[in-house]
Amino acid sequence: QLQASGGGVVQAGGSLRLSCTASRRTSSNNGMGWFRQAPGKEREFVAAIDWKGIITNYAEFAKGRFTISRDSRKSTVSLQMNILKPEDTAVYYCATSRSSVGGSSARDYPYWGHGTLVTVSS
Repeated sequence: QLQASGGGVVQAGGSLRLSCTASRRTSSNNGMGWFRQAPGKEREFVAAIDWKGIITNYAEFAKGRFTISRDSRKSTVSLQMNILKPEDTAVYYCATSRSSVGGSSARDYPYWGHGTLVTVSS
C-alpha cells in the first residue's frame, strides 16, 4: 500500500512537497521513486532514492529543482519541488522498486500509489 499526498495548485515559481507513505513490509529494503504523468503524455521518471536514503537519481528536468528524501523509520519518501513550472503539471506517483536502488524505468517498480495531482498555474 502506497499513499501519496501533498499535491495541489501552485503558481509558477512556487514550491510543493509531496509525501508518500509505504508499508514497511514492501519498502524497508527497497528503493523508491517518483514518476509523473501529464495529460496526454506517457508516465515519466522524476526521481528515485535507494533503500538507505543515500543514493539519489533525478531526471534532467528535476535536477536543481527537486529533492527526493526518505525517512526509513517512518517508511516515507518525500519530493520537495521548487521553482515549479507550468510544464510540471501532472499526476505524481510514488512507487516501490523491486531492488534496493531506485532505477528510472517504471518496469522496475511493482508497487504503485494512486497519485496526487500537481497543478502549476502561469
